[in-house]
Amino acid sequence: MPTFTSESLAALVSLTAMEVVLGIDNIVFISIIAAKLPVGDRKRIVRLGVLAALVLRVGLLSMLSWLMSLTTPLFTIMQNEFTGRDLILLAGGLFLIFKATRELYAKVEGHEEEDAAAAAEVGAEAKARRKGMFSVILQILAIDLVFSLDSIITAVGMAQALWVMITAMVVAVLTMLVFAD
Repeated sequence: MPTFTSESLAALVSLTAMEVVLGIDNIVFISIIAAKLPVGDRKRIVRLGVLAALVLRVGLLSMLSWLMSLTTPLFTIMQNEFTGRDLILLAGGLFLIFKATRELYAKVEGHEEEDAAAAAEVGAEAKARRKGMFSVILQILAIDLVFSLDSIITAVGMAQALWVMITAMVVAVLTMLVFAD
């Protein structure tokens, strides 16, 4: 049974607010990626992506002690020690930079329209749609994973009790679902 103190209530309120703010960038990325899908599929896929974010975040909270314990230096480059935690966070950051750059380039150069026109000309529109939806779902899951790490680290820094962290994340994800459209 969780103990409800003024300290835990303050942690819950502040962490929930922080999780909502952190969730905004997650929604933006999910929406950008879902924009590649037909209009009829977007809402369902965005909601699926947001719910996947909740599952990932709660799951990662369970594995948090392992992640935060990866502080043993694995190697040193130019007098900077790198730990397992550093490598995981670096890989996530590089993935986000890559995805953001690729999506912005596609929007500016208009490659999305060219790819859709080519698929229609070949007559493989249904196949391209299924492949596109699967690709979008995988990208959303990868982005959810990266943003979940950020959210988890923030939660641990702001609260001590696991129930406070999970409650804040559930409230934040419900808020994300309301504003996802």
